[in-house]
Amino acid sequence: MGIKEMTWDTLKWKFMKRRLGYTGEEMKLFRDNPRNEEVLSKAPEINTKRIVVEVVESKGCNSQHAKGDTFVFDGAGNLLTEHSPKKICIYALNAISMHVFTAGELMLADVDPNTMRFKHAACFDVGVECGGWGQIVMELRVEDI
Repeated sequence: MGIKEMTWDTLKWKFMKRRLGYTGEEMKLFRDNPRNEEVLSKAPEINTKRIVVEVVESKGCNSQHAKGDTFVFDGAGNLLTEHSPKKICIYALNAISMHVFTAGELMLADVDPNTMRFKHAACFDVGVECGGWGQIVMELRVEDI
């Protein structure tokens, strides 16, 4: 175990209690769940990852998302606004939310999330050909930082 992991192992429960605002009783419940220990043990590795969702097709998007735009999340699934477009369509985020969740679950299971079979998603607008306005298609990947 490296120095980073040893430090995290020592501080993680105090850190999480403060971060989540738990009472002593709530923290006991949190610590008594073995899943939480497992998830927290993976935090140092997951914090070295970025989940990137790239627009790979765009036509008629009212939010002006264009091919090559990227929505960037940390390994825990939090949108990193400083690395993403200033304006993001809520329907695009809705379309990718389960993909981002799945990438996180795969990382927790020590499975490379880039092996995900179905890593594309599209907003629910059907495009002008079907009575909508436009549509974007997005692809997820996970990168080391």
